[in-house]
Amino acid sequence: MSGPVANPRPLFVRPAYIAAIVILSVSAVAMSAAISSFKLYLRKEKIYAPDGRMVSAIPSESASFVRLGSDQRMPPEIEEVLGTPNYVSRVYLEKEPRPGKERRALQFHAAYYTGMIDTVPHVPDRCMVGAGMQLKGVVGDIPMPVRTEDWLENEDVPEAMRGRIFRAKTQDKHTDLPNTRINLPRDAKDLKLRVTHFEDESGRAIYAGYFFIANGGIVSRAEGVRLLAFDLRSTYSYYLKVEFQSHLVETAEELAELAAAWLDENFAEVMRCVPDWVKVESGEYPPRTGGADNTTAAGSGKSNAPGAGGTNQ
Repeated sequence: MSGPVANPRPLFVRPAYIAAIVILSVSAVAMSAAISSFKLYLRKEKIYAPDGRMVSAIPSESASFVRLGSDQRMPPEIEEVLGTPNYVSRVYLEKEPRPGKERRALQFHAAYYTGMIDTVPHVPDRCMVGAGMQLKGVVGDIPMPVRTEDWLENEDVPEAMRGRIFRAKTQDKHTDLPNTRINLPRDAKDLKLRVTHFEDESGRAIYAGYFFIANGGIVSRAEGVRLLAFDLRSTYSYYLKVEFQSHLVETAEELAELAAAWLDENFAEVMRCVPDWVKVESGEYPPRTGGADNTTAAGSGKSNAPGAGGTNQ
């Protein structure tokens, strides 16, 4: 009967172990070289709008809409679930009704996120069901009939962005920056609203829709946010959820039309609350001093890029 083998070779001198260490080491070096060569960024930095402009700074009144009541703030525990203090929830009311119709109310919500974003965006499909609404169905991605005739193409952009960046103008009043053109997201003319149909406990129909602005682009679905905000070529990442609801519309298309009418007057103001991605990609923003990341933090500090790159035209 044979006993155990005496004095087996230590693990660290066995050929298989040495080969595994060599392979892992070479792979690590190769990955590091590839990341460096292709300028990939696995760790995303936070970035904010110039002067730390919060989304609550979006005007409470425009030419056709006025805020009804005051902005709604969530309890701390709900705010913690939302995942950001940079949000706004308010109700707008049409100033003038359509012929033979009552004035429509439009609930507006926007929330800004930045940095290493780990969570799935909070969207009505999930949140409203959790609040007791009955989901009747996801209608789909509805084109928003925004007025584009007053937009101007920004021709001072890299070749790859030509024909994709347009500038909308702020209003002549109800704003602290009148008649100023602001860059819109890439391909803003293709804007769609992802709309879902709900019913409350009384059986009243409610339509809710949303889209996202992320790293200078625009998408209508939550899963599309990561493709934009986690582009490996970008140092920074952010997204802004923009959401509309109304129980005074009869169809998803009517919600998209009402939301588009609000955007016609406020799109430039929304974009003042996010970084101007044209400036980010050109290296003009955020400002850096002393070799350190000097990104303006929300609610604190000043940047040297006031107005999010706006120009009077």
